[in-house]
Amino acid sequence: MFKGLPFAKALKDKGHEVEVLTGFPNYPEGRLYSSYRLHLYQKEIMDGITVHRTFLYPSHNQSGFLRIVNYFSFGISSFLIVPFIHKKYDIIYVYNLVTLGPTAFLLRLFSGAKVLYDVQDLWPESVHNSGLLSSELLNKLLQYWCNWVYKRADHIVVLSPGFMENIIIRGINEKNITVIYNWNDSTQNSENLIGKNIVEQFNIPNKFNIVFAGTMGIYQGMDTILDAAQILGHEYENIQFVLIGGGTEVERLKERALQMNLNNVKFLGRIPKDIINSVLKLADVFLVHLIRHPMFSITIPSKTQAYMSSGKPILMGVEGNAADLIQEANCGLIFEPENVKSLIDAISRLYILEKSLFLEMGERGLRFYQKHLCFEKGVERFIKLFQNYFNS
Repeated sequence: MFKGLPFAKALKDKGHEVEVLTGFPNYPEGRLYSSYRLHLYQKEIMDGITVHRTFLYPSHNQSGFLRIVNYFSFGISSFLIVPFIHKKYDIIYVYNLVTLGPTAFLLRLFSGAKVLYDVQDLWPESVHNSGLLSSELLNKLLQYWCNWVYKRADHIVVLSPGFMENIIIRGINEKNITVIYNWNDSTQNSENLIGKNIVEQFNIPNKFNIVFAGTMGIYQGMDTILDAAQILGHEYENIQFVLIGGGTEVERLKERALQMNLNNVKFLGRIPKDIINSVLKLADVFLVHLIRHPMFSITIPSKTQAYMSSGKPILMGVEGNAADLIQEANCGLIFEPENVKSLIDAISRLYILEKSLFLEMGERGLRFYQKHLCFEKGVERFIKLFQNYFNS
């Protein structure tokens, strides 16, 4: 979660009083962290910030029903605890979950505060597309619920212009919506040295490394990458694809790569957070790819900002807002999703690019990130938005 404790601490450091209402930590594995036990309510102080935790059912697996239980159990318990913890608030900032609407509105009733919703996933579209909810009736009910919540919020923050257009279509006044791009997760920005053991694990001395890091599921369309690797293997000895992460498709992709006899594709699995930056430093180019889908044209994969902050060129295989961002920053090349020839052409252009131009491309991404997308800039925009509502 990009806007967790670091965001709260940044607001506190700017002189604001901050309290957090959340559940018991269980993301991303869906298991309660070892240092916690489930209670109806628990209060703790983290880095000087008061954190109220309420009961939820821990679950982040592929069961749509259990995920819904997770979301609604937190929504219900947080709603019930509001009368016991409320005080005079100015701004109620809600991160993403529409199941927290009643909690936020009850807090507003008690305190007269403004409710700002930060929309990171478009429901019910994202829930339906993930396969977690297949019932048309339930989708319609969820659509009604989402619109009910969004229309009653005082302001909505979205992560892309496409999200803004979607919210407007739902009947929300454009004046009540602000685009604030996500920033790179600053908790993973440790400066680790590239150890010899990491280089040996990669087995990539003197290679041109195209790195994909993240989930490998059906929506990432990784077969396009394998097909491109097979063709490029006959033309360029020095180009190598490094695939980092897990996902439902990994084992199948490994088997297919073996059948295709791909010596230029390396699967590294999940990398611990304490060395991920060291591993990513070995990349020459970063790769982003999603299959063609209307939802993906209005989103920006979170890895985009991380790649831009690395100062390396980016190959963007996502249509719409993500491609627009890369073109605006002029920090990489765009290729058509699920188009092997388009990907090969983009890779070839980068590979033969003069070194000074290649390095400048990556540096443009870093400068753009620092000027427009970094943590500090994002916090500034949120504070300005909060102050506008506080003073209104």
